[in-house]
Amino acid sequence: MLFFRFALEQRGIRNPEDVLALYRETASKLGDRNGDPALKTVEGWLYEGRKPQRAFRPVLTAMLGQSIDVLWTEVPAGAPPEYIPPNGKLRSSHAELGAGLIEMQRTGTMAVQRAKEFLLGKDRGTVGDDTLGLLDDEVSRLVRAYPREPLPAIWDDLLTTQEQVFRLLEGGRMKPSQLRDLYFKGAVLSFLVAKGFNDMQSPHQAMTMTRVAASCARDAEHPGLIALTDGLKSLIAYWANKPDDAHHYASQGFAEVNVSSLHGTVGPWLLGLQARSAAVLGDEETVRQTNELATDLRDKVTPDDLDALGGLFTYSRAKQLYYTVESEALLGRGDEQIAAQAEEAVRAFSDTASPDWAYGDLAGARCDLAMVRLHAGDVDGTAEAIRPVLDLPVTHRNNGIIVSALRVRHALVQSPAITGRIARELRQEIDAFPASRPALPAG
Repeated sequence: MLFFRFALEQRGIRNPEDVLALYRETASKLGDRNGDPALKTVEGWLYEGRKPQRAFRPVLTAMLGQSIDVLWTEVPAGAPPEYIPPNGKLRSSHAELGAGLIEMQRTGTMAVQRAKEFLLGKDRGTVGDDTLGLLDDEVSRLVRAYPREPLPAIWDDLLTTQEQVFRLLEGGRMKPSQLRDLYFKGAVLSFLVAKGFNDMQSPHQAMTMTRVAASCARDAEHPGLIALTDGLKSLIAYWANKPDDAHHYASQGFAEVNVSSLHGTVGPWLLGLQARSAAVLGDEETVRQTNELATDLRDKVTPDDLDALGGLFTYSRAKQLYYTVESEALLGRGDEQIAAQAEEAVRAFSDTASPDWAYGDLAGARCDLAMVRLHAGDVDGTAEAIRPVLDLPVTHRNNGIIVSALRVRHALVQSPAITGRIARELRQEIDAFPASRPALPAG
């Protein structure tokens, strides 16, 4: 982790929006007229380690009281909270402005958290509209953040909010409509926690939490969420290399879609999951039929309340294309048509301003493009496609991304091109992409 991010996190600042807000305050106090960075620029600093342009450096230096070279120094593992790089210095008086603003951010964040706990405790006997509104805001924020931010940045908030919902369900007196609403929130939050365990390479805990989500979905009487939890079981089995189980759960979920006449994007997602698992099993006919059915169903989609949530609860056209390409890549296809689709999927996920953007989907689409190009004998193109994945910071290397990269390695080993220099070097790089040392701790 860079000291820039380390210093911010020690002060309770963990997401790009808060960094940008602090930047604007600092720039205003300094009278800086260079303009604010774009949010995606801040994301690049925070998550990808990109060094800022010179115009932004004076404000960043004032914010944290260190030079840019010091801020862009790696922090050793296990560094204490008061750690300062050897070439750093104690904050000068010129930096007190930035330090003071950061401390205000930290204490303000603590005050907001305390106020939230007060409101939740106040309504413990009976659940009020303010409590539900507070939870609505937090659930919406976490759903939007999950695909866009590394898991360590939101994990504590996710667990805390889930605990708050469960506490209200266990002890509150509420109307039937409020009870269903809280169970719905419990299902959504448990779904995200389960996905987090899957990203941490902990499939057993992930599956257990998915069953909790399914139970909440049934208590909420929400068929779409019930089907969605079957899809998550399929996803967990898929990344755990259990394609038979993955296909079973996806088929089970799609049966719920048909019985309940659901018209949101959960139906195409479950078909996409079926196609990918069938591809791992080498069942080309099922892949073809399922992808055709998913294409037909997409034209009949009517967005529902789950699609309105966004994040992992909707299945965009870009993601459907990514799943389709992956099923074909797993079957060993590398023709021009699938190559064009693979490139389109990467382009679709390359715009960080798009509401559909997700760093994991972009990495997966890039790995699929690498495999498609390798199947076509284009080793240089394979290396080009996977390069940004291998350059991801360790905080972003979740289970799915690691497995996707290792699939490219496996395809390289099976390819006649493995004897070439580029292929050998690429295999060595993927070997070093830490499958045994994921960024996220197991469980």
